[in-house]
Amino acid sequence: MSNTNYILGHFENPDDLMHGIEKLQENNIGIYDVFTPMPIHGIEAKLGIKRSRLPIAAFCFGLVGTLTAFSMVYYMLVYDWPMNVGGKPAFAMPDFVPIMFELTVLFGAFGMVFTFFYANHLFPGRAPRVMDMRATNDRFVIAIDIQSNPYPEKIDNLLKESGAVEVKHNDRKYVSYE
Repeated sequence: MSNTNYILGHFENPDDLMHGIEKLQENNIGIYDVFTPMPIHGIEAKLGIKRSRLPIAAFCFGLVGTLTAFSMVYYMLVYDWPMNVGGKPAFAMPDFVPIMFELTVLFGAFGMVFTFFYANHLFPGRAPRVMDMRATNDRFVIAIDIQSNPYPEKIDNLLKESGAVEVKHNDRKYVSYE
């Protein structure tokens, strides 16, 4: 068995790429991933990618920020150091709103940055891993895992029929910038 891990089909425009995806799916060939230099509308649905759960994470981080702000302000202004300012009650909810809003935004923003880095394995100091460097410039690339699709000649022919300008067998898992 060869050490080839992926077959990469290079396309010059997104329409040919979408046609290639359809052709591969018609023949029950699993697609590992698709790399594009720009977003393509509708590609997530075509590949069967589920909606992101990042909005749920953002809500949870914002809720933690709101509760943290409320508990801190309540502890400081009502329990620990209550002050009588102009006869107002110590527990004046309208006074808490700006601080709760600010900490909601702060926790949501920082939490989303950390969640994004964690979900995409983009930690600082780590070299980015891409299948082919042209996928970040001007090519649209379909990567097909050879282990789950045992007929490379059939895959090559399907990619060429659907408009691939180049079909490449990648013998390493990733090509790094290094």
